[in-house]
Amino acid sequence: MDPEFAELMELMPGFDLTDVTVIRGLLATLGEAVPLATDDRVDVVDRMIPGPPGAPDLAVRIYTPRDHAGSGPGLAYFHGGAFVLGDLDAEQAKCLRHAADGGNVVVSVDYRLAPEHRFPAGLEDCYAGLCWMVDHADELGVDPSRVAVGGSSAGGALSAAVALLARDRGGPPLAFQLLVYPVTDDRLQTPSVAEFVDLAGWNGAATAQMWDHYLGADRTDVSPYAAPNRAADLAGLPPTLVVTAEFDPLRDEGLEYGVRLQQAGVRTELHHYPGAPHGFDLMMPDVEASQRAIAEQVAAVQRALGG
Repeated sequence: MDPEFAELMELMPGFDLTDVTVIRGLLATLGEAVPLATDDRVDVVDRMIPGPPGAPDLAVRIYTPRDHAGSGPGLAYFHGGAFVLGDLDAEQAKCLRHAADGGNVVVSVDYRLAPEHRFPAGLEDCYAGLCWMVDHADELGVDPSRVAVGGSSAGGALSAAVALLARDRGGPPLAFQLLVYPVTDDRLQTPSVAEFVDLAGWNGAATAQMWDHYLGADRTDVSPYAAPNRAADLAGLPPTLVVTAEFDPLRDEGLEYGVRLQQAGVRTELHHYPGAPHGFDLMMPDVEASQRAIAEQVAAVQRALGG
């Protein structure tokens, strides 16, 4: 592992998702000690929007570049957190970068979490957020032909699934998808899941717990909208950037999804970060590799959307 990451990883216990209320409380306490990121170049507004049919309203956070004028690119963003953790604050720093440096109007969606709300609740929330963004493009200053989805980890899974839903439902046309160390496969059969089963930080054991919370223990008939690597056909999806990390139980399924996209004729970039653990650019943003990764993610969306 990269020495900078290894030093910080020594301070991190392995994730235990047995009782999600415990880790939610711990993360809330840690969050109170860390100031929320800000950027004077971006206006930030919280808003409630309609949820999916029959579901509660959704909280979204809208990031608009202060120099924004006319109709520009838009990014629907879904935070990570193993489908059971996280909120609108979780990836604020990344959303600010996509707005300030990438020139995007970013709509971050506070989707419902498992295990209280299992699949497909969170996914339908994310899809509703995307549809709302496109339906209100004029109000937001977004060009509906220049819209992307993106997210990290579970947010990457939700982004991939929203792209599949948009294709299959004839929904909003997407110009790009940003999948950062995405969750794509519930079958837990890759070498990286076995290799990093008890790694400090995110590991294979926590990955198995995550899927139990999201889908339940019985996974005999899993939808590809839950685990995108189960999709038989990946043709017709938008251009993609897949980011993977070497010391990550999700590494191999992310690489496999990227290769399968390429094989299906989808223009796909794979950026693999040797020496890096899962969540490296979120948990350790000051490390050089993390700074480079975030900059490359912003640049990829900017190139794709013409920001």
